Amino acid sequence: MAQTDRYGLPISTTSDVAAAAYREGIDLTLSAWTGADAALDRALAADPEFALAHIARARLNFTYAEPAAMKARIADARAFVARKGNEREKSHVETLAFAMEGQSPKALVSALAHLDRWPRDALILSQPLGAFGLFAFSGMSDHDSARVDLCERHARHYGDDWWFGTYLGWSLTENGDVARGRQLTERAFDQRRENANAAHALAHAMFEDGSAVAADALITEWLPCYNRAGILYGHIFWHQALVALENGDTDRALAIYASELAPSVTEAVPLNALTDCAALLWRIDLDGQRTPPALWSDLNAYGAQTFPGAGITFADVHMAFVAAASGDASGLNMRLAALDKRLAEGKLAAGLVVPAVCRASRAFAEANYADAVRYLEPVANEVTRIGGSHAQREIFEDTLIVALIKAGQPSKALTLLDRRLHHRASVRDNHWREAAHAMKHREIHGQANDVP
Repeated sequence: MAQTDRYGLPISTTSDVAAAAYREGIDLTLSAWTGADAALDRALAADPEFALAHIARARLNFTYAEPAAMKARIADARAFVARKGNEREKSHVETLAFAMEGQSPKALVSALAHLDRWPRDALILSQPLGAFGLFAFSGMSDHDSARVDLCERHARHYGDDWWFGTYLGWSLTENGDVARGRQLTERAFDQRRENANAAHALAHAMFEDGSAVAADALITEWLPCYNRAGILYGHIFWHQALVALENGDTDRALAIYASELAPSVTEAVPLNALTDCAALLWRIDLDGQRTPPALWSDLNAYGAQTFPGAGITFADVHMAFVAAASGDASGLNMRLAALDKRLAEGKLAAGLVVPAVCRASRAFAEANYADAVRYLEPVANEVTRIGGSHAQREIFEDTLIVALIKAGQPSKALTLLDRRLHHRASVRDNHWREAAHAMKHREIHGQANDVP
């Protein structure tokens, strides 16, 4: 009997054990759940020449920054699929290999063409999706809508599938259709509670619709069932820390940082660890609460080790926060020089927005708020090109808002805040709005006093 994956696609193994373990490993991968590595290892033990299990295992090595193991498994996958794989499997292996080898534009083209022929190849469909997917890191300014378009193009092939519902829901949420996105994500979460991607997507939907209390309750109730080694474990705690900041509870946010997020305690992959830590500490500083300098210096040391040079845009902009806040002028200057060079050579997919926000971070940390505005304001509508989620990117608008207030431009700050508050309630935004109104009132009052 021919073996298939969970979506009915033929797979080139004759082993029942290997096929079952592969199906389990892919489900665990798609749900960001622990145990995928062990399941795929069982598949390979049962069939050492199973190409799809090799490439899926390589993908996990890539995720956890294990380059030597990743390269070896890619080589094995290519060798075995050439010998015994079908046409779909060969395309599957090459698409994933392109992405892991740093050929992201080629990987995206390959993935989209592949899906036109084999739309139920869920692991390939997962590649363009998500906050760190091929669309998000392509430099596109409209990647939020591109993800929705891709999901809706292939929705008829998935029906009421828990994985597809998770990603369609999250894609809709990120593209502004929050009510429908949350509804679909909740449905997927109910279908499979052992699905960290769904819990994460729900946290995003609750962030976007202002349901801070519900988000806190969800995370508190669900997170104990998730293994600390899970890829989203720390990041979901990051969402809970955002709720604490929304409630003005800096002590709780710092406690979450110390116990779950700090480089010395986290088991997160480096990109999540760096960006979550940097974004949380910067937000605390934006709120007027001085972050302990030792936290910044420790994070700067971690970032210098894990992302020593420019090249991963999302890491670069967060390293700018870290270097600026920790006073590492030489490190920030070196990164900016590298970014400027990449931009001049046409190698910076996200374009001018990347060095601009890095320079704005430095200006803000130096209390040069007018320059921070000068760098940020022209690119404010282009920060989507950096990638990540809306919740992650909102930090750049937060910085612009605070810089505008401190630079004596409260009317512009109020315009941004009123637009945000139109979409969701926010205690934090209301505090900034009150500060901007007070400044504007003082300006008007001062002008009135100058009239004879």
